[in-house]
Amino acid sequence: MEEAQELKERGNRALAAGDVVGAVRHYTAAIALDGHNHVLFSNRSAAYARQGDYARALADACRTLELRPDWAKGYSRKAAALEFLHRFEEAKAAYEEGLKHEPGNTQLKEGLRGVEARLAERKLLNPFSVPDLYGRLEGDPRTRALLGDPEYRRLLEQLRSHPAQLGTKLQDPRVMTTLSVLLGVDLSGAEEEEEAPSPPPPPPPQPPAQPPPPQELPENKKEAQREKELGNAAYKRKEFPTALAHYTRAEELDPTNMTYVTNQAAVYFETGDYNRCRELCEKAIEVGRENREDYRQIAKAYARIGNSYLREERYKDAVNFYNKSLAEHRTPDVLKKCQQAEKILKEQERLAYIDPDLALEEKNKGNECFQRGDYPQAMKHYSEAIRRNPHEARLYSNRAACYTKLLEFPLALKDCEECIRLEPSFIKGYTRKAAALEAMKDYSKAMDVYQRALDLDATCKEAGEGYQRCLLAQYNRQDTPEEVKRRAMADPEVQQIMSDPAMRLILEQMQKDPQALSEHLKNPVIAQKIQKLMDVGLIAIR
Repeated sequence: MEEAQELKERGNRALAAGDVVGAVRHYTAAIALDGHNHVLFSNRSAAYARQGDYARALADACRTLELRPDWAKGYSRKAAALEFLHRFEEAKAAYEEGLKHEPGNTQLKEGLRGVEARLAERKLLNPFSVPDLYGRLEGDPRTRALLGDPEYRRLLEQLRSHPAQLGTKLQDPRVMTTLSVLLGVDLSGAEEEEEAPSPPPPPPPQPPAQPPPPQELPENKKEAQREKELGNAAYKRKEFPTALAHYTRAEELDPTNMTYVTNQAAVYFETGDYNRCRELCEKAIEVGRENREDYRQIAKAYARIGNSYLREERYKDAVNFYNKSLAEHRTPDVLKKCQQAEKILKEQERLAYIDPDLALEEKNKGNECFQRGDYPQAMKHYSEAIRRNPHEARLYSNRAACYTKLLEFPLALKDCEECIRLEPSFIKGYTRKAAALEAMKDYSKAMDVYQRALDLDATCKEAGEGYQRCLLAQYNRQDTPEEVKRRAMADPEVQQIMSDPAMRLILEQMQKDPQALSEHLKNPVIAQKIQKLMDVGLIAIR
């Protein structure tokens, strides 16, 4: 879903900028639109962890794994949250479970090593914290009798809860005996070290291994190779019947080599017999599996099946077999074809989904939710209506109203602009766009949009009142320089102007020599950029 994706990207940017609260808000809004997207829960888990809310981070990580149990990142998120909660044994189990699904994952391996080190450190620093403390003491005759003494049990509990007191208790022989049992060493006395034996002499250098002599191919395989080469030559000349005869003869001579079967499939592909091509590819895969063929050859056979479906414009089947090919061996060419087929399939599904009658039903449901103040639910209904009828301008206007209520002003602006593009004479599109800009305190732009609404209808009360409000707010504005700069730099147009080296040079020159301004204003492009910077309050001319 495009809206959820946009919110996710906004959340990602906020998290990268350190705005954790904003990131959580964006991810939550995205989840309201797409509650089955495991990535959204994973990202919000990371945001909660950055915020220090580890219980919620754990809950989102668990939801991530419910939606996609084989995803390594989900286990990494869960284990990290458990570590922050000091539940190290559970964290270790989470890392181990993730490695069952993806044994080569570096992040999981490093996390497991880290938590194992912390567990080992904890046990080393406080041997009394082992889970089976009383079982181990009961199993050793040196401490079994001591367990009948309530005072001894109180001492054990005291050392388990307050390991820092261990140093003051080492004079107690019971403590030393207990440590001997728990650590598996005799602390009553130390044995003398034995002298380390001298290292053995290095082994004599081995002569370099000689490569094994190349094995002689059986006669039938040699003949099969010759037939294949003849077939390749005919294939290049587009003499397909001749090529097919040679490939078939090669398969008869060496039925264990799947290449001869895929070559036959290639001939049928070129002649347009796609069903026969697919049959031979399936047969080739079976032969390859039986004879442990290189996985790259298996991938080629799957890709050829995908190509045949692509030629027939059966995009769903093509995507299925391209993915099977990529699972065997990932190549850029197959990946590109798969993405192209997915794009076409998605567009076909989008067009097939359009239904104006159902769109009207969803719009009415959205209106009811909006009137009740349930803006997230209203937004979902309006989004569904847009998918059912993407060319109806009023649907974008209604959803923009929801975004404004939810304080998602950039998304509201985007919907208003689409509404205006679809129906330039629809005044609501302008007034809602101006209201969003007004809420963002971009009064100059808001007044421009209100004025465009008044140009369409001079009697529009909403536009007239909005224009007056912005005019008054602009006059009474008392923002700090930091607020002005932060708001201005959030505008992409301002970012582009300030990143232009020529404009930066002009601004520096104006600061040193105000008289240079009149010369620069003669250039209409520069004058427009300076006016923009004045409008947002970054510069002032007196």
